[in-house]
Amino acid sequence: MENPVAKVEGLRPHACDLVREAAAILAGSFLVAVCARIFFPLPGTPVPLTCQNLAVLVVGLALGSRSGFVALLLYLAEGAAGLPVFSPTGPGGLLQLVGPTGGYLLAYPLAAGLTGYVFERGRPTFYRAAVAAITGELVVFSGGISWLFVLTHSLSKAVGFGLFWFVFAEIIKVMLAAGTAREWHRRFPRGRLSDRGLI
Repeated sequence: MENPVAKVEGLRPHACDLVREAAAILAGSFLVAVCARIFFPLPGTPVPLTCQNLAVLVVGLALGSRSGFVALLLYLAEGAAGLPVFSPTGPGGLLQLVGPTGGYLLAYPLAAGLTGYVFERGRPTFYRAAVAAITGELVVFSGGISWLFVLTHSLSKAVGFGLFWFVFAEIIKVMLAAGTAREWHRRFPRGRLSDRGLI
């Protein structure tokens, strides 16, 4: 007969892991929200330059594909519910998801998930982190430019509003995210939740 005490004790580590996973997901959504407050309005485009993309990449690289995806879904849910997590340059709430930056925002969960997925496929090197971050950026800007095209009915305007102003800054963000991820996994070799078999 199975010892009930041993069974309960065996469940404790799993319960602690789930709590840590939930806390990491919440922290990931909070990081993106904080970085959304760091923005610079740009002339000639309704899309501001923010640190959100950097946070999305870091969350995907640090938490892994599934938890990164969930963290950004949570972030969008928080914003849609009216919490002040989106960039202050927009109207907030659901209206922000259909405004000029809506395509970028809606692409965030997929970008974080894909960034984490690419990074998980091999050794956590700076090069792999950079490739993963570039992949995530492609997803973000594909979503953003596609939605701007829907709003403007002009591909040239969509690209002008949503890409040209940001290329140099995004290169810096990719390098920063890759460096952060490499340092994270150097200090915490099993830092990704996916490495611990949680997701």
